[in-house]
This record gives sequence, C-alpha cells and structure tokens, in this order.
Amino acid sequence: MALSPRQEHMLRFIRDFSGRHGYPPTIREIGKEVGISSTSVVNYNLDKLEKEGLLERDRTISRGLKVSGKDGNRAPIVVEALTRDNRFRVPLVGSIVASKPAPPAEDAFSHIPKESVELTRDIVREQDGLYALRVKGNSMIDALINDGDIVVMKRESDVHNGDMVAVWLKDKGETTLKRFYREKGRIRLQPANPTMQPIFAHPGNVEIQGKVLVVIRQLAA
Repeated sequence: MALSPRQEHMLRFIRDFSGRHGYPPTIREIGKEVGISSTSVVNYNLDKLEKEGLLERDRTISRGLKVSGKDGNRAPIVVEALTRDNRFRVPLVGSIVASKPAPPAEDAFSHIPKESVELTRDIVREQDGLYALRVKGNSMIDALINDGDIVVMKRESDVHNGDMVAVWLKDKGETTLKRFYREKGRIRLQPANPTMQPIFAHPGNVEIQGKVLVVIRQLAA
C-alpha cells in the first residue's frame, strides 16, 4: 500500500529525529511536526506504518518507536545527551537474563557498580531508585529488547499486569526479565517471544526487583 504524504513525512521525521538525538520522538512531537493536534490521529498513521513493516512500536515503553525497512535495515537508537546540563548517570549494576531464569551474574544488583549509563532528562525523569541492567537472551524480542541491550529500571514492588519487570525467583535463586501477570493463585511471567513458554510461579516465590522504564538499544556491528 502506498503511503500518504503525511505518513511519509512522519517516517522521515522519526528517522531524522532518531538520527540527530539518539532516541525517537514522542507522539506529540510527531504531531507538532506534521501539523496534527490529535494524538489518536497520529497513532492511526503510526499503526499504518507499523502494518507496512516500516515502523516497530512498543506502547509500554517511553518513546518505544524503531524505524525499520522491509529489507531489515534499522535506524539505531542509542541514548545520548543533548547538553551537559541535560545529562545524568545511573549505575549499571550487572546483567539480567531474558531467556530461561538463571542465577544472577556475580556483580548483578551490587551496591558498588563498576559502570554507569548516561541518560537525558527528556527520556526519563531523574529520581531515586534508578539502575540499569544489560540484557542477555532473546525472550523479549517482540518487545523490541534484544540480547546486549540495556534496560533502565526503577526499584519498586508495586507493579501491574503487563509491566515488564526484573524478577527474583526465590525458591530457585534465579532472575529473569519478563512481563508480569497476576492470575488466580499464581504469577505468570510471560516472554515476548512466540517460541518460548511462560513461567508460572507461586506469589510467595516471586520478588520484584524493578520495573523497566527505558530500553537503550545497542548499535549493530
């Protein structure tokens, strides 16, 4: 299906904005650029681009857009600062598996992080309880999270169905990154990969380590 001039304008703007700033624009920024005041109309056109295979979307993550081509070429999305005053750092405390649950890496959740990642305040608000983890595995690929990406987390235990969380399975001594769902008498930890099965656990064995706020995608080699 041929794109409308407005949809072509949107696609160019998202690609150019992502290239300039290192992260994609918001719905309102897209609307302002193309002269649409209604966010629902912007979403309608973004849905069209997604159906054409030109755009990937994750509606649960801040600025969850990724430009892609039908040939598989993708614009890299990496968080970078615009100005020094706009930057802050959060500790990169270790890794989290996005596959079968596994024991945490030796430095995971350490109180003495060896690295940090730089964010900008227009990506996420600077606040207490932020930390970052490097993702290992591909169970969340349909949520646009790939092996080697970094997730920025907020330490909190009050989460809702559908939230993407880092979970500690206390009876197994293992961690994993999954979507969280409360069901009758159990917790379902759902991968975002159709080839993988959900994990079911007793609520007493599940400890939430944090909720995903932002994904920092790594440049392809």
